[in-house]
Parts: sequence; structure tokens; C-alpha cells
Amino acid sequence: MTHANAPLTPVGRLRLALCVVDEGWPLRRAAERFQVSVSTAKRWADRYRDEGEPGMADRSSRPPTSPGRTPTRTERRIIKVRLARRWGPARIAFLLRLVPPTVHRVLTRFGLARLTHLDRATAQPVRRYERATPGELVHVDIKIFGNIPDRGGHRSSAGKRQRTRNLGKKLDRYCGSHVGYSYLHNAVDDHSRLAYSEILPDEKKQTAVAFWQRAQTFFANNGITVERVLTDNGVCYKSRLWRDTLATAGITHKRSETERRAALPQWLHTHNGEF
Repeated sequence: MTHANAPLTPVGRLRLALCVVDEGWPLRRAAERFQVSVSTAKRWADRYRDEGEPGMADRSSRPPTSPGRTPTRTERRIIKVRLARRWGPARIAFLLRLVPPTVHRVLTRFGLARLTHLDRATAQPVRRYERATPGELVHVDIKIFGNIPDRGGHRSSAGKRQRTRNLGKKLDRYCGSHVGYSYLHNAVDDHSRLAYSEILPDEKKQTAVAFWQRAQTFFANNGITVERVLTDNGVCYKSRLWRDTLATAGITHKRSETERRAALPQWLHTHNGEF
């Protein structure tokens, strides 16, 4: 890949070289024409003479050998301490008599730069689960959360009603028009993690179906054709309207509640580890 500040692209290098080699331009004239130094013009002309047009392509800047790279044995020791003790670069460096930047470079190279990249229970690198292609599986779910009045939450309002009877009716009128619940409908592609969300007033089947139709359009506009949809056993997702909407679009519907309940004990055991 050509460097962002490179004065010449491979095509420009070829044009410069052709002017010098084939048309006989002096190096200084070619350098002025293409706004580069004389040494740069000479380099591309010489490379064209030796290699032809393929020589105009970028070359790797990586040296043939890396004598300053951390030995493999030391890298293995760093990784071993990281996985066993979950220490940061400074502590690992002190133990192994290294410098922290060296340890950090090794951890970064092996994808272990952050402790959050390790599973809490097993200390093994986290491998994110995902489907092979976009649209193969889309997760759909609803998150319910309480609305917060402009003057405070439910607890604040309740406390005022208990402490100040004179304000009771005012607070009831105020909370009656603002306190309630909102429903965050979500759809996330399992491969790309592309997400579509809307805050809606309820979780009725008509609302859920309308949300999904807009979500499907969103994914289609981003080049994703949905093949399967995974939901829990919510009432709206068990309705005939939901089933028929997906079937009409040629989408397979999968529900996960049974598998999720069965997996919960093992998940808790793994999460808690030795505790």
C-alpha cells in the first residue's frame, strides 16, 4: 500500500521512469516535472531498467531479519505468566527482568494486551462466538426499562409523597403522565454485529412485527439478507402474526429459551470458577 504522504503512486512512478528511460529526459527535468528529488527520480528510473513495470510496485519496509525481536522463549514465558497470574506488563516485566514496553509489545502481538481479552474463570483468550456470514442469524430481543421523570425517579417521588402530604396530589398528577415503561426493541446480526434498535411504547405483537419489518429493511439496505431470526419465548414472538411475517419473507424462526435455561447451571459454574 502506498504511503499516505508518498509523492508518487505506482502509475506516477512508471510515467517518470518512462520519461527518463524511454524518452531520454534528464533526471533533473523529470524530478521537477513530477515534483520529487533528483535521487527519487533516479531510484525509480534505475528500478524500471532492472525490473520493468513490476518494479514500480510498493515493497515491504520490513527488514529481512529482526535481530532486536524478543526471543521466542521469552515470549512464551511472558504469555505463560499472563495466563497464569493475569498480571499487567509492569509486574510481568519485573518478574522476568524485562522492560514493560517489551512485555506490552509481546502481549499485543498475541492478542493479550488487555485483561478483558481473557476469560475470568479459565484465563484463556476469549474467542467471540459468531456465525460464518452476515444474515445467517439475527438476534431479536426486547429490553424493558422504567421511564425517569424530569424531576427524579420513582423512589424520589415516592419519598416526597411520604414526607410531604401537601405535595401528594401534585406528585401523583406529575408521575401519572410521565412514569411508566419503555421497550427497547433490538436486532443484532450475529456475524457483523450490525445492530438496529428502537424505543417503542409496548411489546405487543403488532409493535414487534412492525419493528422487525423496519429492521429487515435496514439490514437489506446494508447488504445483509436475513436467513434466520433467534428470539426468546416472548408472547409477541410466539404469535401467528410474527410467525407468518417471517415465513412470508423466507426467514426461519428459532427460539432459544429452552437451551438458555439448560445452559444456565454450567454457565454459573464456569463464571464463578474456584469461588
